[in-house]
Amino acid sequence: GVTVKMVESPMISHRPQDAANQDMNGPEFRTEHDAMGELRVPAWALWGAQTQRAIDNFPLSGQALPREFLRALGLIKAAAAAANQELSLLDAPRAAAIVSAAEAVARGDHDRHFPVDVFQTGSGTSTNMNANEVIARLASTGPASLAVHPNDHVNLGQSSNDVIPTAIHVSATLAMREALLPALDLLAQCIARREAQLTAVVTTGRTHLMDAMPVTLAQEFSGWRTQIEHGQQRLRAVEPRLLALAQGGTAVGTGVNAHPQFAAKFCAQLHHRTGVPFVASANYFESLSSQDTAVELSGQLKVVAVSLMKIANDLRWMNSGPLAGLGEISLPALQPGSSIMPGKVNPVIPEAVAMICAQVIGNDAAITLAGQSGNFQLNVMLPLIANNLLQSIRLLANGSRVLAESAIAGLRLNEAALDLALRRNPVLVTALNSRIGYERGAAIAKQAYAQGRPIIDVAQEQTGLARAELEQLLDPLQLTQGGSEGGGDRGA
Repeated sequence: GVTVKMVESPMISHRPQDAANQDMNGPEFRTEHDAMGELRVPAWALWGAQTQRAIDNFPLSGQALPREFLRALGLIKAAAAAANQELSLLDAPRAAAIVSAAEAVARGDHDRHFPVDVFQTGSGTSTNMNANEVIARLASTGPASLAVHPNDHVNLGQSSNDVIPTAIHVSATLAMREALLPALDLLAQCIARREAQLTAVVTTGRTHLMDAMPVTLAQEFSGWRTQIEHGQQRLRAVEPRLLALAQGGTAVGTGVNAHPQFAAKFCAQLHHRTGVPFVASANYFESLSSQDTAVELSGQLKVVAVSLMKIANDLRWMNSGPLAGLGEISLPALQPGSSIMPGKVNPVIPEAVAMICAQVIGNDAAITLAGQSGNFQLNVMLPLIANNLLQSIRLLANGSRVLAESAIAGLRLNEAALDLALRRNPVLVTALNSRIGYERGAAIAKQAYAQGRPIIDVAQEQTGLARAELEQLLDPLQLTQGGSEGGGDRGA
């Protein structure tokens, strides 16, 4: 089987701006400077003046960029430093110090020092400089006591305009490979196991929420499984474009201030660190000015959300009752369902998953709008795209795992309810069409429904067909195999 861990929420600070202001009011601060002048920064903070300006300027949502994104930033800065050393643009001691500090950022050792709000400058410059400042300070205060500059050394050969789009692709790729695709595989395998157990269990098919011809639960579950498998295929189909990185395009796509071989060496270093075969974009002007691949991926995530919502709602309907609903299955009882009605148990997992799906669909709408904000040489809604894309991946991964382990794996059948609905299903008369015709069949169905009687009893009275023949023609399990008389002819 597949073991999939819950992907933890990457919220770094409930109110990032307070992380600074709390200590700014105390005596412990230091003076930092940037091109705009001096600024006071908390003494404990690893960030510098540009990050502090962003903290002051963007007290908007209290939500910082997620852990997956910070991991990608750390990996990017480490790979860039190693590439610049290979190109003899960065001396070995400084490169080693930057790599060590950047790898610590990638591991999550310093997340509290990344407080910049998601809603900031559209290029994500504040977050790129946050990374540059934190890494430079860590590298400068290391054992070697080197002077490491955030722009001249950590950001060497880079621009926010290629770093942030690269971080979007890298973080989404790793989150997909490590969290979402394994979770979807877990869900598909769970459904497949239940499918194999239910090949002989027949239920009433439903179209328009109305009774239809019988299907086996295995057939019903196979539809769910195939939805998930197709979702995996759709996500994997985006990868060739997701693996192409903007890094090397620098400010506007021309690669100004980057060594001609920087991009290739950077991708090789990133491959070494992640095992993922990232490549340089074939056209930096496209990679900086648009986020079409992120929009494409978000669209495929939306498809997965639509599939999960379909499955979740089917489970809710099947579980409805226990007396006044369908009551075909019982989902695991996980918690009391009402603060006022004793004994009530609700389908909490499908409901939670349905809300996840609604959020992902909303995220896709925002990403779509953000993707249209590529003005000339740069998209200017990059932080929003990063945040929403990674939230969608994380939610779908967690939702898939929980749906498998806490709902589908443990659901129980109510075979009495399944059987009763089947025997009273007037639509079974469809199987007699070839013998008695549509009009007589409709009359039998109406009579059986009006009298609340099994279709076989009314059909025997109205047609004169032998009971044994009717039992064969109306056998629900046989009817699930297709053909004009249940013979399994799928071409009929």
